[in-house]
Amino acid sequence: MTQLTANGIAIEYERYGADHDETIVLVRGLGTQLIDWPLSFLETLVDHGFQVIIFDNRDAGLSEKFEGRPAYTLGDMAGDIVALMDGLGIGRAHVFGISMGGMIAQVLAAGHPDRLLSLTSVMSSSGRKGLPGPTPAAAAALTRETPATASEDDIIAATADDMAVFGSPGYPLDAGERLRLAGERIRRSYCPGGVRRQMAAVIASGSRVELLKGITVPTLVIHGADDPLVPLAAGEDTAACIPGARLVVIPGMGHDLPPALVPTIAGLLVDFCQDVTGAPS
Repeated sequence: MTQLTANGIAIEYERYGADHDETIVLVRGLGTQLIDWPLSFLETLVDHGFQVIIFDNRDAGLSEKFEGRPAYTLGDMAGDIVALMDGLGIGRAHVFGISMGGMIAQVLAAGHPDRLLSLTSVMSSSGRKGLPGPTPAAAAALTRETPATASEDDIIAATADDMAVFGSPGYPLDAGERLRLAGERIRRSYCPGGVRRQMAAVIASGSRVELLKGITVPTLVIHGADDPLVPLAAGEDTAACIPGARLVVIPGMGHDLPPALVPTIAGLLVDFCQDVTGAPS
């Protein structure tokens, strides 16, 4: 375990690469953990000369849980990242966030532009009212309640099934790989209450349209053409709201980062970050 106190709470994190290199901070989505980042993704970024910081959001993984405590907001979660950067001695960073992590990164970019080199918002949304919602299957998986009597194996199996629902139809994971990943996630930390509290923070955030209009940092928006949870229209709207944002749509991509897409997404991120700062390839 590697933890530090950031924004008054314990945050679990891992650091890859050399601390003198430009930094990319990766921000996870709803209920997921730092172990959900593919190792090949992290290694690719490091091989291209970046330091990479990954961490568990509050109420997920091994970071501090908020049961019985006041509700928090996406702004509070963005504050966790600023404090984490402070604790690690990082002045400015590229920030790459997926799903809820993209929302947190958007709030961070709007509120702390002096701390960001760039923003990459992936499979995320502006929160605009009226945008298309998830497919029925994805909505059911997102809101499914696990019975209190469920065994660990039951929970792992249900998690693996949900991964198939959310996953990329063009790059599906086989059943064995989904069970392996689900098992690692559940055995490390299982906190359904944390998922509910994170979801409440997303809902309380509402529309970020006006906030996005004020973002000034260079921005890349990546979205899957076949995302069943946060449909493509949400990514298109996010890019349209942020001045100068570039949108990249990936055919066959759903609401995950499968190993087969790591070279594509890592390549987009590396090229974007290098273009922003003029770093050598």
